[in-house]
Amino acid sequence: MKNTDIAAPDYFHKVVDCQWACPAHTPVPEYIRLIAQGRYDDAYMINWKSNVFPGVLGRTCDRPCEPACRRVRVEDEPVAICRLKRVAADYKDDVKARMPKPAQRKNGKRIALVGGGPASLTVARDLAPLGYTCVVFDQDPKAGGMIRTQIPKFRLPDSVIDEETGYILDLGVEFHGSKRIDSLKALIAEGWDAIFVGSGAPRGRDLDIPGRTEAAKNIHIGIDWLSSVSFGHISKIGKRVVVLGGGNTAMDCCRSARRLGGEQVDVVVRSGFEEMKASPWEKEDAQHEGIPIHNFLVPKEFTHDNGKLTGITFEKVKAEYDAKGRRKLVHAGEPDQHFPCDDVLVAVGQENSFPWIERDIGIEFDDKWGMPKVDETTFASTHPKVFFGGDAAFGPKNIIWAVAHGHEAAVSIDKMLSGEDMADRPLPAVEMMSQKMGIHEWSYDNDITLDQRHKVPLRDKAVALKDIKAEVELGFDVQLALKEAHRCLNCDMETVFASKLCIECDACVDICPMDCITFTENGEEKELRTRLSAPAHNLTQDLYVQDGLKTGRVMVKDEDVCLHCGLCAERCPTGAWDMQKFFLEMTHAGPSCRPQRRSAA
Repeated sequence: MKNTDIAAPDYFHKVVDCQWACPAHTPVPEYIRLIAQGRYDDAYMINWKSNVFPGVLGRTCDRPCEPACRRVRVEDEPVAICRLKRVAADYKDDVKARMPKPAQRKNGKRIALVGGGPASLTVARDLAPLGYTCVVFDQDPKAGGMIRTQIPKFRLPDSVIDEETGYILDLGVEFHGSKRIDSLKALIAEGWDAIFVGSGAPRGRDLDIPGRTEAAKNIHIGIDWLSSVSFGHISKIGKRVVVLGGGNTAMDCCRSARRLGGEQVDVVVRSGFEEMKASPWEKEDAQHEGIPIHNFLVPKEFTHDNGKLTGITFEKVKAEYDAKGRRKLVHAGEPDQHFPCDDVLVAVGQENSFPWIERDIGIEFDDKWGMPKVDETTFASTHPKVFFGGDAAFGPKNIIWAVAHGHEAAVSIDKMLSGEDMADRPLPAVEMMSQKMGIHEWSYDNDITLDQRHKVPLRDKAVALKDIKAEVELGFDVQLALKEAHRCLNCDMETVFASKLCIECDACVDICPMDCITFTENGEEKELRTRLSAPAHNLTQDLYVQDGLKTGRVMVKDEDVCLHCGLCAERCPTGAWDMQKFFLEMTHAGPSCRPQRRSAA
C-alpha cells in the first residue's frame, strides 16, 4: 500500500464518523467539548453556522450521526449527540451580537425563495449577508415550513421556532407570509436573478380502498391533520382512533391524538416492527404513552354505517423472501381483523405536488415520479435560474438534509451570479493542530469513561397527555449534560505518525488497548488487512499506512477500532506519535467558495 495522504480533507473526515454521517457535516466532537467546558454560546454558534437550527434539531433531528458514533464500539448506546445539541441551545446566553449583520450594501441581485421551510431559510441565511436581496414566499403566516406545521408542539415549542427563524429573518430577509405561489412561470417573469424552490413534499398519500368515500368525514390525511392541529383549527378527536402508517408522521399523529381526547389510539402498520420507517426513539415514545403498535396488517376496507365510520378491516399478512432477499407480503392464512374506531389518521407517506410548475418553462420532470430533474451536486434544475432543495428536490427526507441542500444551493447561486462554474465545488477548510501541552499532557480530557447513555428527563406522563403544547422532553440539566459529554471519544483528535522519528520499539503496539497498531511488511490492502494485530474487517474505513521506517516495514493503524485515547503518543519515547485536532468546516457561499482566492485545504 502507498503512504496515506492525511492532507486530503476526506481522510480524517471519514474517521470522525459522526461528522461524516451528518449531511451538514457539523463538527460534533468540537461542540461537545465546548459544552463540557460550559461554553454554550460557542457550542451554539458552531452548530448555527453548520446546521442553522440547533434548538430545533436538538429536539427533532433524525440523528444520522448517532448510529455512526464510535462509542457503540465500546458500549451499546451512542453518545446523545442530538440532545447535547439542544443543551447548547437551552443554556446559551443572548447570541444576537454574534450573528452576522445585514449587508450594509446590496449587490443588486434578487433571489426568490418558494417555501419558508429549512431549505429556503438556509439559502437565505447564507446569501443575505453577502448583499443578495432574499425574498421568501410561504402560504402560511409565519416562517418555518414543516418545522412549524407538522411537528407537534409537545416536541418542538413555537418559541424555539420563532427564535431560530428570527435569527435568519433579522439578516434583512424579506418574508411574505400567507402568500401562495400558484405559477412558477409568472414568478420567473418577474425578473428574479435566481429562484429557489424549497416547497417541501406537501401532499400526504391517501388510501383508495372500499368505504373511503362514504366514511370520508372521519378519515384524515395525517400531515394535513397535524397542520390543522398546529394552527389550532382542530382541538379534539374521537375516543377511538386508528393511525395507519409506520413512519415518524404516524408517531406524531398517534401521540397528538392521545392529547386531543383519544382514549384508545392504535397504530397499524403493514410491515414488521423492525422494518418501520419511524426512528426507534419515536416508536419508544409512542409506546411509553400507552399506544400499541400492530404489525403485518394491511387495510382492506373502511367500515361505515349510513356514512358514519365504524372501523377498519385488516388482512393479516406475513413476509416471505425470495432468493435475492426481496420481501413480499402474502396472506398469513388467518382471519381478517376489525378495529372499531371513530377517526382514522392516514400517515402512509408523503409525495411532492407541483401543479403550480408549468411544464413549458424549461424544467424537465422524470416520468416515474413526476419529480424535477435536479443535479445532485449543484441542485440546479434544467432551467438556468431555478434551483431546488429539501423534500422538493429528491422527495421526503428530514430537516438536516434540507439544511445541507440549502447550503449547497446557496453556493451554486452565488457562483452562478458571480460568473463562475457551479460544478467547481471548493474543498472544505481543514485545520490540524497539535494538542501537546507537555510530555504526557494533552489539551483535552482523554480518559475513556464507561458510563451508559444518560436518559433525557421527561415530563410526567399524566401531565404531558393533558396538554398538547406541554413539551415532553425536559432536556439535560447541566450535570447530566457534562456526564453525557464525557462519553464522547474525541474522534477528531487524530493520531499522526512521523516515521522518521520512530525507533520501532513497539511501545505503542504494547500500550494500545484495541490492538489497532501493527508494524509489518507492506502488501496489497486485502492481504495486509489479514496480517494486522486485529484483522481489519470494516472496508469502509481506511487504513493509516506510513513507510520510511529503518527496517523497511510499514506502520499500519486500523482507524476503525481506534478510541483516540492518545496512549500511543503518551508512551512513544521519541514523539513519533502526536495527537492533532482535526477541524473541518464546509465551504459556504461567499468569498470562501472562490477557488482562486483561497489555498487548497
